Amino acid sequence: MTLAGALEAAEAAAPVESLDVVARMLKEHLGAASVSFLITDFTGSSVVRLGAADSVETDEPAHRIPLRGTLYDDVIRSQQPQVEHRGENRLVRVLAPVTNRGDAIGLLELFLPAPPGAEVMREIGETAHALAYIVIANRSHTDVYQWGRRTKPLSLAAEIQHRLLPTSLACEAAQFAVAGALEPADHVGGDTFDYVIDRDTVQLSVTDAMGHDVDAALLATLVVGALRRARRAGADLAEQAHQADRAMHDHGRSGYVTGQLLRISLINGETEFVNAGHPWPLRMRDGEVQEIVPKVDLPFGLGAQVSQANAYRVQTLDLCPGDRLVMLTDGMLERNAENLDLSDLIIRTRALHPREAARTLVKAIVDAGHGHLDDDATVMCLDWRGVHNSERDAAHGADLTDASQPSRTRPPAPG
Repeated sequence: MTLAGALEAAEAAAPVESLDVVARMLKEHLGAASVSFLITDFTGSSVVRLGAADSVETDEPAHRIPLRGTLYDDVIRSQQPQVEHRGENRLVRVLAPVTNRGDAIGLLELFLPAPPGAEVMREIGETAHALAYIVIANRSHTDVYQWGRRTKPLSLAAEIQHRLLPTSLACEAAQFAVAGALEPADHVGGDTFDYVIDRDTVQLSVTDAMGHDVDAALLATLVVGALRRARRAGADLAEQAHQADRAMHDHGRSGYVTGQLLRISLINGETEFVNAGHPWPLRMRDGEVQEIVPKVDLPFGLGAQVSQANAYRVQTLDLCPGDRLVMLTDGMLERNAENLDLSDLIIRTRALHPREAARTLVKAIVDAGHGHLDDDATVMCLDWRGVHNSERDAAHGADLTDASQPSRTRPPAPG
């Protein structure tokens, strides 16, 4: 049972059966009573057991196992394997995280006849690591993984919205960790978030389309497509914003989309920022949360009335190693959440991975609305770890501007 062998067996199987093949190999190798894979749902609040391929009925809702207060939750949050032994003559349960670059894809669960030794735990860990790559390699070829991630049917608008999100909702690198979470409203409002890592930069965006349901989802599709097209063509932030605005002007009818674009150099840590009529981000530094107060430009779809040279201003943002930056949409500030102190919650979740912190923040908004949202609630959480001092000193870095002020609840009207 080797990592190479598991990957080779999975590749030889049909995409829908790749996990089952590896599970059978591990079961036979360790003499396990059972081996299964559990995938996390879209919200990160539950897992779904993916059984043998011929037992998955994808025309039925996936069976949801809530995470709160379970060993599953402990393993996902800690990202450490756990062994549960309830006494003699009882099977031993082993759980290992299936994670790739901070994206908690799911869990590997085994029931063994005896407590595992160090070598067996190493093999289980390697197999769980391999499963992450197997899921990533096969999820674009089958709907089984998508079926497992949705524990309730999605509306057409929500289906479009989810397809706009990055494939992995979290990512880690030496310089940073980033994660996003989105909870659609009862009538979807068109929120999206995105990120990409290039050789020398990481870029993030959060957008919020005006309106609800499919109309909002179509506006979101237009802006995300324009931003990605410009970004992939090598455009800077100002040009990305301009092209998103132009796409809205040409094709978005009377709608508009607010947004924030962020680009951080992985060489010297310099940070550029564009705000298109969007709620201000929050930055936690040394246990204190402040609201970053940038210059606010017009939302995409309204900026074409201004000359291209002046439409979107690229600003600097002060980001230091150890900072946590939270970008959000106005659904996080909705009326039912007025009594929720987001700054305090960000402080209380500072020890959590950005993945868990983002989910906790969104869940707090959902709870404040008693399970119902009037607008989508979206958060992106970035932990900046910084670059090597030698790299930073070698760069001809700019004097970054700290535009932070004590926290307020809403940005001024754009313009």
